[in-house]
Amino acid sequence: MAEIARPRGNRGELIARSQTDVPGRLERLKRAHAHLTDGSDVEVEIDQAWVHKGDWILKFMGVDSIGAAEYFRGADLWIPEDERGELPEGDFFESDLIGCAVIDRVTGQTLGHVEGFERYGGPPLIELTVAERKLLIPFVKSLAQVDLAARTIRLDVPQGLLDL
Repeated sequence: MAEIARPRGNRGELIARSQTDVPGRLERLKRAHAHLTDGSDVEVEIDQAWVHKGDWILKFMGVDSIGAAEYFRGADLWIPEDERGELPEGDFFESDLIGCAVIDRVTGQTLGHVEGFERYGGPPLIELTVAERKLLIPFVKSLAQVDLAARTIRLDVPQGLLDL
């Protein structure tokens, strides 16, 4: 649902980047799980959530200092699958795409499997490993052919990208 970047201020607030496709979801969220950088998960209760300068500020119950907030640096905020919001027909959650095979629509070659998404402005980038190196491919939903049942994503790979 969100990537926690770092603490903010001295009251235990956290700067986060929303990853949810459901409008209003973070404002209404009361409970979630934080997947910490050590691989463990901890349940959190969200006291407040608001937007500030394009990022989300989250305040968890019981997290009241910079030191306590530091514990969550780099964590991913998630909720159980059965608590996800509803999307319009034909839409999907990015988390549903993790593990899908990425196929070059032109060559038909399977390049790898979706490992995650990166965002740097513009469309999200699919992260996958190709020939033992990380590769980021632009993902434009309207141009991709996603088949969740077959666990495949067919898309046009920008010319020369695989040669970098």
